[in-house]
Amino acid sequence: MLDTLRERLLPETQRRTSDELDDDLNLRSGDARAKQSAFWAMLVLSAIIASAGVITDSTATVIGAMIIAPLSTPIMGIALSIVLGRRNGSVVYVTLGTITVIIIGVVFSLAVPQNIALLSNSQIASRTSPGLADLVAAIATGFAGAIALSRRDVAAVLPGVAIAISLVPPLAVVGVCLGQGAPNLAAGACLLFFSNLLAMVAAGVITFATLNPLSERHARRRPGLVIASLAVVIAVPLAANTAAVYAIDRYSSDVRSTAERWLASTPDATVTSVDFNSPTDVQINIRHTGDLPSYSDLLDNLHGVIPDGIAVHVDAAVGSDTKIGEVGGN
Repeated sequence: MLDTLRERLLPETQRRTSDELDDDLNLRSGDARAKQSAFWAMLVLSAIIASAGVITDSTATVIGAMIIAPLSTPIMGIALSIVLGRRNGSVVYVTLGTITVIIIGVVFSLAVPQNIALLSNSQIASRTSPGLADLVAAIATGFAGAIALSRRDVAAVLPGVAIAISLVPPLAVVGVCLGQGAPNLAAGACLLFFSNLLAMVAAGVITFATLNPLSERHARRRPGLVIASLAVVIAVPLAANTAAVYAIDRYSSDVRSTAERWLASTPDATVTSVDFNSPTDVQINIRHTGDLPSYSDLLDNLHGVIPDGIAVHVDAAVGSDTKIGEVGGN
């Protein structure tokens, strides 16, 4: 059955040899100087484009950075080196490339004359809270990229893979968040990058191993255990983050319902939004025209709805005037 699946995914007539893959993915083979200069030139340009796109919240600009980003080459080179059992320097290029992109992101962030509203920036917000769904997508994309590299007839899908896997933009977000003094958000974007990296390596090892039965047997040994261990290390925080997101969504819904009941006696009063600024800080945004009920009543109503220790803030807007009050800790 496995042989049939391998033949369908990687037909023998379309399979590339290990030497052909090594020539593409090993930046130290063949015309190494030309390969390396192209890698660094495209990486720096991609990092600049991604950082500019992140700061300006431009989806089109960020997609442009994804298309030309060359980091996938040494990452897949890591997978090939594991399968072939020989070093090719790919780890060095991935490490130095990662640091380079983050530094460029920090520089762009510091060059901005004012602070950036990080969580209201869609390019940042979408990359700082990864979950298990992101890992599943990364694994599928990694397989798509590995299969495209392994076959001679489907290389045209590689630009789409580059867009889907998103390697440079998360690193640019890491740099921007560090430059803006938000290490927690930077950690979330860093987790997204490393989950994507691991998914590509794992998918590459499995796919490249099927090209050669001897390589396949070799790849099933210690490298497979290493990848499995790393997968667990990445999956645990992603699962925890997914659970946290679901919990915050549930608490936000419960807080909104409680606040709406609290406002039921106030004409034309509405809850415009409920935002968790942190796991211990929730802000209730209200718009109204009449007098509000007692804040202490709201706090009493929230008892048992959200865990104790969470600070509750109310942003009450009356027409064009805004009054911000802190209710206290629940």
